[in-house]
Amino acid sequence: MTFIGADLAPSPEQIMGLQAVARGDRPADLAIRGGTVLALHNRELIERDVLIVGPHIAAVTPPGRLEAAAEIDATGRYVAPTFIDVHLHIEYTLLTPGELARLVVPRGTTTVLADPNCLANVVGTRGADAMASTATPLRIFQQISHKIPRVPELELGGATMPEADVLERLAAPNVATLGESNPFDLDLSAARKAHTALAAGRRLTGHTARIADEPLWAYLAGGVSDDHNAFNTAEVIDRLRLGVMITVMAGSMNDNVPLVFEDPDAVAGGFDHISFCADDRHVEDLHDHGHIDHHVRRAIAAGVPTIEAYRMASLNAASYYRLDHLLGSVTPSRLADVMIIDDLTGVRPELVIVGGQVVGREGRATFTNPDTMPDWVRNTVHLPADFGPEAFRVGAAPAPDEVAVVRAMEMYDGYFKRAFEAELPVVDGNVVPDPANDVAKITVVDRHHGTDTRATGFVRGFGLHRGALGITSNCENQNLVVVGTSDDDLAHAARTLRDIGGGYVCVADGEVLATVPLPLGGIMSDRPWEQVYEESVAANQAAASLGCRIPSPYMILAFVGLAGVPDYGLTEKGLIDTFTQSFLPVLVCCRCPQHIHAGTDGRPGDVAP
Repeated sequence: MTFIGADLAPSPEQIMGLQAVARGDRPADLAIRGGTVLALHNRELIERDVLIVGPHIAAVTPPGRLEAAAEIDATGRYVAPTFIDVHLHIEYTLLTPGELARLVVPRGTTTVLADPNCLANVVGTRGADAMASTATPLRIFQQISHKIPRVPELELGGATMPEADVLERLAAPNVATLGESNPFDLDLSAARKAHTALAAGRRLTGHTARIADEPLWAYLAGGVSDDHNAFNTAEVIDRLRLGVMITVMAGSMNDNVPLVFEDPDAVAGGFDHISFCADDRHVEDLHDHGHIDHHVRRAIAAGVPTIEAYRMASLNAASYYRLDHLLGSVTPSRLADVMIIDDLTGVRPELVIVGGQVVGREGRATFTNPDTMPDWVRNTVHLPADFGPEAFRVGAAPAPDEVAVVRAMEMYDGYFKRAFEAELPVVDGNVVPDPANDVAKITVVDRHHGTDTRATGFVRGFGLHRGALGITSNCENQNLVVVGTSDDDLAHAARTLRDIGGGYVCVADGEVLATVPLPLGGIMSDRPWEQVYEESVAANQAAASLGCRIPSPYMILAFVGLAGVPDYGLTEKGLIDTFTQSFLPVLVCCRCPQHIHAGTDGRPGDVAP
C-alpha cells in the first residue's frame, strides 16, 4: 500500500540537501526575505525568512540567518501557504485541467481534490485517468468516483467504471478520497468501497443532500466523513458534533460561505474542522469572483478571524485529508507552495510559487498549458438521425375542459428541488408547458448510445418566456438535457447540441442565440480559458434575454435530474422519487382545472396525494 502523495515526498538525497541548508552548510536556492509568515499551527504572524531548496522548504528562520543564491524581498508583505480546494469537478469549470490551472493558480489555488466522475461517465475508467494530472503547476489529487453509472437501475447511463477499477485506484498515491456517493443508495458495493478506502487510509467524501437524523446517521455509519451540502448553523453544528469535516461550498449555483458563518461564534468550536471547496464552478465565476480566494474573503467578511480563514483554506484541508506532510503550511520539508500577499483580507497574491518556482505574478500565470487531451474524448454526442418535436410529447387524453395534472420540480437553493403538482393544458393530446406560471418542459435524452431513450418532465424556476436551453452535461451521467417552452424549441436545441459536438446552447423561434462548444466529452472546451469565458458569459446573457432569471442557468439545468438530491430526479428513463429511488409517473390525472400549482395546502414543496 502506498501512502497519499508518496511520489512528492523528498528523496533521501533531497533530505540531505535540505538538512545541509538548514545547518548553514550550503546556501539555499531561494530565500523569501523579511516577510510576515503565517505560522498556522499556532495561529501566529511572525517575521521570518523562508529558505527553499528545489521543490521543498528547507528552513523558516529569523531574518538574515542563512544564505541563498537568489532572493525575493517580501518586506511589509505576508507569506502564506497556497490554497487547497477539497472537492471539485474540474469538468464543470468547462476547462481542461491545464486551462483551469492558468486561471486559478495565480489566484493562489495550487492543489485540488477532484472527482473525475463527469468524464468517467462519458468514456469510463480511462476518462477518470485522463483527468488525473496536468503538466502545469496545479496539483491534482483524485477523489475516485464512487459509482459509474450512479444508479444503473434507474438510468441507461453512458460508460461504466467497474467496481474493481475503483477499488484498485483507492491505494494510488495520487488518490486522496473515495468520491461522493448517493446517500440513498447504501448497498453492499458501497460498503466494499468504503471498507477498501478506510483500510487504505483514505477519507470518504460525502454528499448528504441535507438529510437529517436516521438517514444521515446511516450514511455516516458507512464511513463518510465530510459534507459540502450543510449550509446553515444548525446543520453545521449537527454535523460537527458527529465528526464531519464541513467543506464549505461556493459554486456557481450557490455560495454557502455567508450562510455557514452567519453566526461565527456558534461554530467557532469547529473552526479546525472546516475547509473550503468549489464543487461545481464555471469559468466566469472563477474569473469574476475567484476560487478559494473567494471563500477566504467571504469568510473574513462574515466575521471569521483572518488566521482561521487561511487555516481553513490550507492547513485544515491538508491535515484532514492526510496531506499535511506535503502541503498546507510554510514549514520545513513541505513543498514550497507559497504565496506573497500584500493584504490578507483582499486575498490577491502578488506572487505565487509552486515547488520553488514562480508560477503566478500579479494575478497572471507565468506558465503555459502544454496539455493535450486524447482524441477518444471527442465525438461523444450520438442522437437518432430524425429527432423532431414529436420526441418531446407527453401524452394525455383529458375530457373537454379538463387539464393535465403532472408531478413537477421547483428549483431552490441551487440544485435542490421541491416536488409539486402543476395543472397544464393539453393540446392535440400533448401536455404543454405553461410559461405564464413558469412551468417549463424538460427532457433528458440518451446521447451516449444513439438510442431513442428519453424522458420528459416539468420544472419551475427557470423563468423562460420563450425558447429553450440545452446542455450535454446532465449530472451525473452527462446526458443531453433541454428545457424550454415549446417542443419545437426543445428539438432545435437538441439538434444544435448534436451539430456542435456537445456543450451549451440557447435557441428561440428557430434561431441559435448562443453556443458554448464543449467538444471534449461534450463537457469541456479545447480552447483557452479566456475564450471559454467570453462564450459562457454570452450564453448567460442569451438565456436572460428569454426571461431566465436564475444565475448560472446551464449549471442548474445540469442538476435538475440528479437522483441523489431531493425531492425528484429525472433520468433518460423517467421521473424518480429520490427517497425511494424508484420511478414515478409524470402524469397524475386529468381533471377540471383548480388553478393549483403547488401542494394541497398551497405550499410549494408539498406533494399532493
